[in-house]
Amino acid sequence: MACFLASAFLLVLQTYAAPPELDQAGFGITLDPLDLDPGLPANVSEDVPSSPPPGTSKRAPHSIIIGVRKGGTRALLEMLDIHPEVAAAATEVHFFDWDENYAKGFEWYRELMPYSYPHQITVEKTPGYFTSALAPERICAMNSSIKLLLILRDPAERVISDYTQVYFNRLENHKPVQAIENLLVRNGALNIRYKAIQRSLYDIHMRNWLRHFPLEQIHIVDGDALIRDPLPELQKVERFLNLPPRIVSTNFYFNQTKGFYCIRSDGRERCLHESKGRPHPAVNSTVLQQLRSYLQEHNRTFFRLVKRTFDWQ
Repeated sequence: MACFLASAFLLVLQTYAAPPELDQAGFGITLDPLDLDPGLPANVSEDVPSSPPPGTSKRAPHSIIIGVRKGGTRALLEMLDIHPEVAAAATEVHFFDWDENYAKGFEWYRELMPYSYPHQITVEKTPGYFTSALAPERICAMNSSIKLLLILRDPAERVISDYTQVYFNRLENHKPVQAIENLLVRNGALNIRYKAIQRSLYDIHMRNWLRHFPLEQIHIVDGDALIRDPLPELQKVERFLNLPPRIVSTNFYFNQTKGFYCIRSDGRERCLHESKGRPHPAVNSTVLQQLRSYLQEHNRTFFRLVKRTFDWQ
C-alpha cells in the first residue's frame, strides 16, 4: 500500500466530542434528477445543539463519496442517509482537494463531521475528490483502509449536465453565457481541454485512485441505474459498507409529475428541489457524436480498470 497512518495522524483522528459544526457551503447549484433537494440530510439536525447528544462524538468518516461531479452524489448521500446507522455530513467539505482547507488540519476536518453514535458510520461527500490529483494520497494518509463510494453516469451526459449547471449559475449571476457547442468545439475540433470533458475521462482519474487504494475498497454506483431504480443500487452499497439491510422499497416512490423517484423516510418526503431538474440543452448531433466518439476509448479503458462495464452510449 502506497500510504500509511502516521502516529501523528492517529492521534488527531481519535474520537472526541467536538464543538458545534462549522458551516461550509458547496459550490453552485445542482440541476438534474440525480441531485435531490440539498437540504440537510435526515440524520443531521438543522439546529446545532449547544452540547452533543449523550453518547455521541464527532469522528473521521468511515466512508467518503468521492464523486463524480454531476454524477448523482447528492442523491446517493440522501438515499443512503435513510439508513439509521449512517450519519451524513451536511455539506461538501472540500478538505482533501482544496489546499487552503487541508492546511487547517484534521481536527478542523473532523469538526465538520456530524455527531454520531458508536454503532453508526460517518459518511461525507465531496464530488471534487475524484478528479483531484492530491485527494487519493491525502485520504490514504488519513485512513488506508477507508471504504470509498464513487457514483458515475454516462460520461457524455455528465458533460452536458456539467455545462447546464455552469450555464444557469452564470445566468443567475448576470454573467455572459455561451452555447455548449462553442465550448465543446474549438477551431473545428473537439475541445478536449474543456474542463467538463476532462472530468468525464474516468479512466485517467481512476488510475490515480488505484495507485493508492485497491479496487476492492472502491464501490462504483451506477448513477443511471440509481435514478431508474434506486433500491438495488442502495442494497449493494449497504453490503459494501457492511450495514444491516434497512433500506426498503417503501422508502421510494415515483413522482409522476417530476418523472423520477423521491424519498420517503421518518414520515417525511424529500424530492428534487423546485430550482433543480432543468432540462439539458439540445446539442448539435454532429458535435455530440464527436464527444461520444472521443469518450469511447476512455470508457473502454475504464471498463478494463474496474473489471466491469456500463451501459453508456
